[in-house]
Amino acid sequence: MTRRIALIIEYEGTAYAGSQRQAGVPTVQAALEEALEALTGAGCRASAAGRTDAGAHAAGQVFAFDTRSGLSTQAIRDGANHHLPEDIAVVSAHEVEGSFDPRRHAASRVYRYTFSERAVRSPLRRRFVHAVGRSLDVEAMSQALAYLEGTRDFAPFSGALPPEKSTVRRMYRAEAWREAGEVHLELEANAFLPQQVRRTAAAVLRVGLGKLTLEAFETLADGTVRGAAEQVLPARGLCLQRVVYPDFPPERAAQDAMGAQTKMVIGQHADL
Repeated sequence: MTRRIALIIEYEGTAYAGSQRQAGVPTVQAALEEALEALTGAGCRASAAGRTDAGAHAAGQVFAFDTRSGLSTQAIRDGANHHLPEDIAVVSAHEVEGSFDPRRHAASRVYRYTFSERAVRSPLRRRFVHAVGRSLDVEAMSQALAYLEGTRDFAPFSGALPPEKSTVRRMYRAEAWREAGEVHLELEANAFLPQQVRRTAAAVLRVGLGKLTLEAFETLADGTVRGAAEQVLPARGLCLQRVVYPDFPPERAAQDAMGAQTKMVIGQHADL
């Protein structure tokens, strides 16, 4: 019997030409498929919730694959990790319905871009931050990001895309905050365009540096020219934090159900 297994994956993307398999270069998908074949003895094709750029990282990427293996999900997790390189790990494995599609069934994706404000470069964080070496105006950056929330045409922040493809997306949340000498930008949307987060981060960084006014940022965001936000920041500061589903992983679905029951009980006793 064929089973579908969904994996939550964490990886450091420095050594990879992106998440999706490509001929002649190392990718996360290729490494994962090779590990799963070594574990189960059968080839497979693993599909991801979305693509990440060359050099970008993930704390919660989701892959799914089909297998006839009878191994438990814990054995799949541990066995895959035995065969995977040190910069990729399966955080958890879950058996899901055969119809589960990690890309099409995702409700939203959460990306984070991180800047370092340290005056001295950080050898320990160099693969995970974009160093700016000075203090940023986080309040202004937050205001710029808030302007992007809602459904809008993100054409100015899009990389190469076929002309017939829509550039309209829904941004559920866009915020900035400072933590331990680093500034984080976090964006949650139903889907993202190529290079959208890195182009957005570049424009918002200019706001934080005082090189672009909020008014000019809004004018840029309201434009219709694809790729008008020309600067693309390095991928090392980018991380796919998580992919959000209505009912996956199972633990989250159970928590949501419990929360709904609690709200109902509270509502029933609201007049007491």
